[in-house]
Amino acid sequence: MTPFNWAYVGNGGIAESTARQIVKGNHRIVSVYGRNPEKVKAFSEKYGAQAFGDFESAVNCNGVDGVYIATPHTAHVDYAVRAMELHKPVLCEKPVGVTVQDVDTLIGTAKRTNTYFCEAMWTWFSDVALTVKRWVQSGEIGEVQDVVINYAFPGMLLPKTSRVRMPETAGGALLDIGIYPITYCYNLFGVPNSVQCHGKIRDGIDIRETVVLEYPKFKCTLHMSLCNLKENCLIRGTKGSISLPVFFHMASKAILKNESGKRVFTGKTDYLTEFTKVAEEIRQGKTESEYIPFAATRTCMEIMDECRRQMGLRYPFE
Repeated sequence: MTPFNWAYVGNGGIAESTARQIVKGNHRIVSVYGRNPEKVKAFSEKYGAQAFGDFESAVNCNGVDGVYIATPHTAHVDYAVRAMELHKPVLCEKPVGVTVQDVDTLIGTAKRTNTYFCEAMWTWFSDVALTVKRWVQSGEIGEVQDVVINYAFPGMLLPKTSRVRMPETAGGALLDIGIYPITYCYNLFGVPNSVQCHGKIRDGIDIRETVVLEYPKFKCTLHMSLCNLKENCLIRGTKGSISLPVFFHMASKAILKNESGKRVFTGKTDYLTEFTKVAEEIRQGKTESEYIPFAATRTCMEIMDECRRQMGLRYPFE
């Protein structure tokens, strides 16, 4: 099969991370757009792409099959809408926007233009997370009783000019990393009955929070922070448990313990798998991903909106 050709919008850290992996598979980066000409030129030369100083030219470059958006999330909606208006399929980094209104704009545009749109949430393209979901739904651990997920990284050690630390780019723990445990629970258990959030705000961003998602017979307690480094997941049930020593970042192992003993599943959580599955869906003519459907993106943003409301967190542009 011929390689799938991508137009890259943005050329920062996440763009570099994805590019490094996908070119090892059946993918090519044929064009790149960014606001810094020197960085765009360096990125394009490294990956054999054409460098562009305007968005439309990059997206309409000859041979482009799909557009990958890797800018700060405050710019996602504008670029994604413009790409879909040009009838170009879009894979957009998480979070795809800042509010549920942003998500509605994106979904509405995708439906109106009949164009593929998907949130780049690599977790749910991974066999590790999909195996955990199969274990839970098939009753391997009985009825779920309790879920605890920790996810943190030392974001406060980054420069103050980093998008993660800037309120102007909707920085903070919730939108940048909290979206992962929230999405994880939604994909496993569906829409929660209620949401409680307690967090700490400093210099206009949330540096940590605890989110509790209440379900009829159990709750999910999610701890997110930019102040330390911790990552794990434990799902306890009436007949056993599922644990992930690393639940998100390069998650490669899930451990099931029940009446039958212990099982260990190993697999990959990587960008190449995500991009390959998205390319397959696009080539199949789909306009909505089976892995990250619109409802998942919208519901998880609704939960994050409610968390921000409870914390009293507003960004300067709101």
